[in-house]
Formats: sequence, C-alpha cells, structure tokens
Amino acid sequence: MLRQSKSPLLSLPGAVPAEGPDEGVAAHYGDLFREQRALAGGTGFVDLSHRDVLTVTGSDRLSWLHLLVTQHVSELPAGQATEALILSPHGHIEHALYLVDDGETTWIHVEPGTREALIAYLESMKFFYRVEVADRTDDIAMVHLPAGSIAETPEGVVARETSHGRDVFLPRADLPAFAAAHGPAAGVLAYEALRVEAHRPRLGLETDHRTIPHELGLIGVAVHLQKGCYRGQETVARVHNLGKPPRRLVFLHLDGSEVSLPAHGAPVRLASDGPEGRQLGFITTSARHYEQGPIALALVKRNVPVDAALLVGDATAAAQEVVVEP
Repeated sequence: MLRQSKSPLLSLPGAVPAEGPDEGVAAHYGDLFREQRALAGGTGFVDLSHRDVLTVTGSDRLSWLHLLVTQHVSELPAGQATEALILSPHGHIEHALYLVDDGETTWIHVEPGTREALIAYLESMKFFYRVEVADRTDDIAMVHLPAGSIAETPEGVVARETSHGRDVFLPRADLPAFAAAHGPAAGVLAYEALRVEAHRPRLGLETDHRTIPHELGLIGVAVHLQKGCYRGQETVARVHNLGKPPRRLVFLHLDGSEVSLPAHGAPVRLASDGPEGRQLGFITTSARHYEQGPIALALVKRNVPVDAALLVGDATAAAQEVVVEP
C-alpha cells in the first residue's frame, strides 16, 4: 500500500495545509486562536496522521528495546505511556520514540520521515531476539486528544495517555468518521503553540546533529539514569556526573510588535550587543499563543546569563525563562 501523501481531513471546511515537517495535515482550519482555546479547554482533536508509526511484536520485544533505548522499558506495564531516545555512539540524539505497550505489541510513533532510518537500525540489532518490527504508517494514523478530553477512545484502538493528552493509534480508514465524532478539528499550529508553551522539545526542531539529552531537559523524562548499557550512555553519564551541557533550552517571550515570527534557526544574541553582536544561540520553534502572544523555544549557550535580555534576528526583543538550568 502506498502511504497517503495528504490527510483526508484536509477536505474539512477552512483547512489550510501545513508546511515543513508537518506537511500533509492541516496547519489550521481558519481560526488559530479558537483552535488553541479548544485544545486548552480539553475539546476537539488534532490530526497527526503524517507521523510515522511502528510496532514491535514478539516475546522479547521489551527486553530487546530496553537494550537499545535510553528509557527503562524492560518491565513497562501494559497501557503505560513513555518516551525514549536512540543516541549516536557519541550521545547525540538520533531518534525520539513515543511508546506504549498493550501487553502483546509495543506501539511507537515518531517524527515524519524518520521511520526508514529507525527501522534499518532496529533490524540491524535484532540478532537472535524474538522480535518483529513493522512499519504501520500506511494503515495507522495518529490523532491527538487534548488533556481533559472526555472523548472515548474507539473500541479496540490503542492509545497513549499522558499529562499532555492522548495519542490515539487510529486505523487510517477511520479518520473521517473520527473527525465527525470528535470535532472540532484543530491544526498543528495550535498543537505546536501549546507544545512550546509547555517547553516540550521536538526532534528536528529543538535538536541538531550535536544535541545531547541534557540540553533539552530530557534526563528523567526520556532518559533513565539507573538502567543498563545502551549506545551513547557514556556521554550521558559523563555529562550528568562530571559536567554541564554546552547549551540549554530556553523559553522566550517575544516582542509582540513584530509582524512575522522568527524562523527556525534565527540567531539569538544579547540585546546589549545589538544585531552585530556574537550569536549565542538560535530559535528552534516560534508560535503565536492565544494568551501569551508570540513565544518561542531556543537553544543558547549555557553561560548566557539567565536574566539577560535577548535579541532575536535583527530587531525582535526577547525575555527568557529558564527551562534547563545553566
């Protein structure tokens, strides 16, 4: 089966297609702030059907995954959501996995376009373990119900329940019926704005080729410090026990007078140094929030003073909030 390049929910009234890593689903359905308010109030849903979905089956699935990922999953209870990373040998983040096990199958969703590399790595590590890895992206679509939603998960469908909401592994053919029963639909821009507000990093946006988990505050969230060996563990332990990460994630309140939001990668400098000053970091995600106005996440050098006023690009003033302690 060929993967659908566009969600059928792009035919809903007002749907505007998203771009970049979220291409294939709706950015919004005509009213960004209304959609944010609905999600914040626990109503509606978000179409995340562009995300990649994998399953792992077999009696060794959890003990095998435990050897490969940063999270303690060997005894993961059925129905308990968790998240984990796969690191490079030098401890840099390569994959972010969002998991739940139903007692027979481990269900995983990951960033769009990352499944092929992830599956290739997992297949290369199977050895003698009784496991099977399957790409389910063609037949399973992710949808997100916000925290506080009273909507019921369809019978027989697996879901990840977290403090941020419920990720539902929905049969792709059921998307239109789900939308009709669980609307109003909210676009990924609303979802992303609430993600930024919650300081939750995303692979490919808050990460680059040298990001380590400590920079994003993922120790204890996606990285378990008291588990056995895994690739990249030496770096994790060394930085945790002996040092500090070179960069840290910050939350920014942006000057609301600017018409456009800063793009991913926009330079961050000390405001006192002006637009010609030395670059100390970069914007990872920016968003317009229905209450807080323009906000962003950024990676900056660890030694940037936590009370320093910042400048984004050439003209956007920014005040920072600490996400990761320096």
